[in-house]
Amino acid sequence: MKKLSYSVIALSLLAASGMAMAEQFTVTTGGGAYSNSIRKAYFEPYMAKTGDKIVEDVWNNEMAKIKGMVEKKAVSWDAVTMESADGMRGCDEGILERIDKLVDKSKFLPGSITPCFIGSIVWSNVYAYNDKKFAGAKPSTINDFFDLKKFPGARAIRKNPKVNMEIALMADGVAPKDVYKVLATKAGQDRAFKKLDSLKGNLKFWEAGAQAPQLLDSGDVVMTTAFNGRIFDAAKNEKKPFKIVWDGQVYDFDGWSIPKGAPKKDAAMKFLAFASQPEVMANQSKYIAYGPTNKDAVKHISKEVLQDLPTNPENMKKALPASAEFWADHFEEINTRFVSWLAQ
Repeated sequence: MKKLSYSVIALSLLAASGMAMAEQFTVTTGGGAYSNSIRKAYFEPYMAKTGDKIVEDVWNNEMAKIKGMVEKKAVSWDAVTMESADGMRGCDEGILERIDKLVDKSKFLPGSITPCFIGSIVWSNVYAYNDKKFAGAKPSTINDFFDLKKFPGARAIRKNPKVNMEIALMADGVAPKDVYKVLATKAGQDRAFKKLDSLKGNLKFWEAGAQAPQLLDSGDVVMTTAFNGRIFDAAKNEKKPFKIVWDGQVYDFDGWSIPKGAPKKDAAMKFLAFASQPEVMANQSKYIAYGPTNKDAVKHISKEVLQDLPTNPENMKKALPASAEFWADHFEEINTRFVSWLAQ
């Protein structure tokens, strides 16, 4: 008799959960608007369906926290949201459980499923501008972010080489498909830093995601790179005059992992099977402008909501998928140079 796949087992457990004793387990997320969207889309429906209780915790995505728990054999989290690169690194370090057999990988966007990580959302690094600062022509391409003559005013970028190097090359004419090939060379890195140099003297830097819309709102800058969900939330819920430019977006995945030795691993697996269903995953986009990784989820999303998501086909035309592999190999060398560049 063939062995049942994890996904069949997990879904069978889910179906039988009404007859089983309710369980309590802990799921840890990043906080803020993102956590609120997870609560509404996943936690509340799941608890109503199964009778299980999900205890919420928050973390700052420092993988050392999970590593310490695992090494001390004192794991208190059963499932955790994290970025795809962290899911890959944690798997390599042996501090995360293998969970990819829970889902049919062919149903998900390329790169969103790795051995210890199930992507749930596509989030994007975009740039945004304050619409009130431009009476005439509006920024519309990644080139416009670097065009101080046509669109004068201060810019803000994240204090990190990731994304900045990629958008600099795209603004300098490198096609998205060639960015990482070019960036892997010294000449390519020189080219990216030269493009960033063109903004020197007109740059401010942000570190926490909330700072980007704050810089726009205060008038300290007229444009900023940002996480698309932050700008969407400020524009929709706070009525800020912010506009997103999708040209040259760099998108990535956030999703689920289970720490090695999680005390309620089976309960967490059952929850992840539920959360990975397309009709369930589609619900999160109602609460925050991130796209689902399950390709079948798109048909459950209204056109009105879809237009604001990174995965809208129109928004994906000149998009670049972030490469966790590239930055795993090159982050240290490029970051050393980036820190030196900041100090110049």
